[in-house]
Amino acid sequence: MDDTHDRIEAADRPLRAFVPEPGRRDRLRREARAAAVRWPDPADRPPLYGVPVGVKDIVHVDGLPTGAGSAVPAEALAGPQASLVDRLRAAGALVAGKTVTAEFAVTAPGPTRNPHNVEHTPGGSSSGSAAAVAAGMVPLAIGTQTIGSMIRPAAYCGVVGFKPTHGRIPADGVIPNAPTFDTVGLFAPHTAGLTPAAGVLCDDWRPGPDGGSPGEGPRPTLAVPTGPYLDRADAEAAEAFEEQVRRLADAGFPVLRVPFPADFDDLVARQRVINRYEAARTHAAWFPRYGELYREQTATVIREGQGIGHEEYASALRARDRFRDRLPAAMDEEGIDLWITPAATGPAPRGLESTGDSIMSLPWSVAGVPALGLPAGRAANSLPLGMQCVARPGADERLLEWGSGIELVLGGPSAPV
Repeated sequence: MDDTHDRIEAADRPLRAFVPEPGRRDRLRREARAAAVRWPDPADRPPLYGVPVGVKDIVHVDGLPTGAGSAVPAEALAGPQASLVDRLRAAGALVAGKTVTAEFAVTAPGPTRNPHNVEHTPGGSSSGSAAAVAAGMVPLAIGTQTIGSMIRPAAYCGVVGFKPTHGRIPADGVIPNAPTFDTVGLFAPHTAGLTPAAGVLCDDWRPGPDGGSPGEGPRPTLAVPTGPYLDRADAEAAEAFEEQVRRLADAGFPVLRVPFPADFDDLVARQRVINRYEAARTHAAWFPRYGELYREQTATVIREGQGIGHEEYASALRARDRFRDRLPAAMDEEGIDLWITPAATGPAPRGLESTGDSIMSLPWSVAGVPALGLPAGRAANSLPLGMQCVARPGADERLLEWGSGIELVLGGPSAPV
């Protein structure tokens, strides 16, 4: 574990992906020794034995405070260890440390910088987890996504991000943002690095048949959702995406173009109502007591949510349910296996005042379906770009399987320069 500590110490000074932890080296040594005692026979070691994992700082971990990127006292936020951490540790993983989050996983950025250019945002809210994997500090990290908090930073940092079907990874012990949307997920350098962890963390994981390589087997039918949603991508991202679509078609992937969703602007408005209403309820006990310690972006979201009535919220939930039903129905009607889209509106914006635009993830997060963000080349300014692949609800295993084949075609950005 000294190597992990040394990598974090060296790379994290300019990037600030990890929450500072006095005594990290000694703690990691103790945990590594305990794991070696528990599993002395290499043949009997569990699938994540010795793997150092970054854990987003809204996830409770025994022995480490949870700050949630906030000035609110950690003792006020304390809670029992998350089930997902229990599963990681039971599988032999070692918690490398807490990774930086936007305040309470909302929009107020943390101090993390993009490993590809420290003058640019790494995205959010799972900024530290994405940057830590991109910089090679850890091979695996835990994030969460409410709207675009994993797929966007994965794209900005040039790593793979996996947001499972909503609820597939237990979220107990995780400070919520908006529980209707909040989803625990994973970052890794490549899709192959996700599968062992997904099998440990996801409920009822059903691994595919052994044998075969990612490029083998029938190609999934891909669909590009045309219309007002896709129009949100900037010109450079749209041009790069079209080139990626051409490469996939040339590689034998069937590609359809399907207008969807027609009511995109209404969908955005309904998501905002649900998100703000639930954020206000999440902070109903903390905000009256510690409101002066909240950053303005977070406080604004909470105050807006306090002004939303229950009937408006209930109406938005009903509309969300209709959309969740309509999405797989559209896939069935058109014969679609995966939607493909730009993973973000463009490369990471310059500056650290914002975490970027989450709009490309919004409909899929509202629907609660699994999404996979894959590195897909670079923009003119050398920052990474990404492609997002979206499957039907519950098809997480197929998404990773198909994603591996798509990853081979797309390649990805080189390591940070």
